[in-house]
This record gives sequence, C-alpha cells and structure tokens, in this order.
Amino acid sequence: MLKTLRYRRARPAGLDEVVVPQRHPSRWILAAVLLLFVVMIGEGLVTNPAMRWDVVWEYLFSEPVLEGLLMTLRITVVAMVIGVVLGALLAIMRLSANPVLVAVSVGYSALFRSIPVLVQLLFWFFLSAILPNIGVGIPFGPVFAEAETNSLITRFGAALLGLGLAEAAYMSEIIRAGIVSVPRGQSEAAAALGMSRGKALRRIILPQAMRFIVPPTGNQAISMLKMTSLVIAISLPDLLTSVQIIYARNFLQIPLLTVACIWYLLMTGVLSLGQFYLERRFGKGATT
Repeated sequence: MLKTLRYRRARPAGLDEVVVPQRHPSRWILAAVLLLFVVMIGEGLVTNPAMRWDVVWEYLFSEPVLEGLLMTLRITVVAMVIGVVLGALLAIMRLSANPVLVAVSVGYSALFRSIPVLVQLLFWFFLSAILPNIGVGIPFGPVFAEAETNSLITRFGAALLGLGLAEAAYMSEIIRAGIVSVPRGQSEAAAALGMSRGKALRRIILPQAMRFIVPPTGNQAISMLKMTSLVIAISLPDLLTSVQIIYARNFLQIPLLTVACIWYLLMTGVLSLGQFYLERRFGKGATT
C-alpha cells in the first residue's frame, strides 16, 4: 500500500504553531477620522436651521415634484431603450464583414460621442430653424406626406432624440466589447453545428456576453437618470425643472434642491440594486 507523506514545517518540540495576524492601527485611526467627519457633516445638515427640513418634507411628495419625477423616469426608460436597441444594431454592424456597415457604425459613434449631450439636446429642439417641415417621399422626388417639425419633435421628443441617440453611441461600444470578449471558438462551434450567424449570436454569443455587458449598462442607466437633468435647457418639466420652478417662487433653493437630491438618491439606489441582481443572474457559472 502507498502511504501519503505529509511534510510539516520544522518547529521546536512541544510548541504549537500559532498564526498571529498583523495589526494595522493606522486603518482604524483613518476609519475613525472618516466616521467622525461623516457624523459632523450629518449633524451640521440636520441641525442647521437654514436647511428648513419642514419645507423639504412639505414638498417631497407634492404634486409638481411627483409629476417631474415621473417625467424623469419616462425619459430615462425610453432613452435607455433607444440606446440599447440602436446600440446593439450598431455593434452588430461594426462586427460585420460589410465595409459600408462598419463605416456607418464607426462614423455614428465618432459623431455622437464627440458632441456634448447638451448641444445635441438644443440642436434637436431648435431643428425647425433649419428644417421647418419634415416630409416622407422619394429622394429628390415627390413628397407624399409632410408635417411641421415643431409638431413632430416636441420637447419630450427632443429630449429622447438628444439622450437616446447619444446613448446608442456608447452602448454600441459596450455591446461590441461584450461580444468580442466571447472566445471565437464558440461561434466556430456554432457554425460547425449548422447554426446561422444570427442564430449563433442570439443563442450562443449574447448569453455569454451578457455578464460583460450588464455591469457597464447598469452604470449607463444610472448616468442616464442623472443626465435627464440636462432637459432643463429645453424647459421640459422633469424633476429638476419642477423643483426649480418652485424655488423660483419661494426663494428656498437649498431645501428644494435637497428634495431633488433625495429622489435622485432613491432612484439610483433602486437601479443599483437591480444591477446587482442582474449581474448575479448573468454571472452564474463564471469562474473568478
């Protein structure tokens, strides 16, 4: 029979081996200083009479603020849907063997990532200045239907175009990076089984790429939620605009801005929680 030999580190007879963890007093000192700093800030905010917490609770659930909150959520959801769907299409075009599709995808991403989102919002809002009417017809030929640009692109439409199209440029790079991260052998194996390129992408590549796509997409959704505040430039009544309208009348800027901060914190917390569960869902079976 074979015997397994166990090797032990030599130590003096009669002494047990004791592992003593290394002490780090500087960590505890730094933690105590940071905790004290946080407590001081919190105490200052709570006890400062200028914060007017009574005004904060009064307007936290007021009708104008809740309407602005719903508008913020609508813009966030619809703009992210536009960004994800169009971004996925652009990512597939970027990975295509067709040089024209590749050039269109690269050009789109370069254009919309180069121009600030605020500028894009203003551009779509004032589009009627250079294009009074939008028509559908044959290029360089007759127009079958036509309508005023201002009636087609409302404030809400301009916000969706400005935020959604810009988001698509970033999402295309995120989705493309996720697809590229999947080993090439997976697509080759799918082709060997007789799968088409589209079927392999849906059933083999994308499910594996999701664990790389979900974390940055969650971050983009949180960024989109905060970026909706830019629609104040086109007077769309989102959360920040609604709060600004209120404090323009009562001159209580800080309490009303605190109301907006509380709602933004709550919404980002919910989105972060959803991102956590999605990451855990798509991260199952991944090696670390």
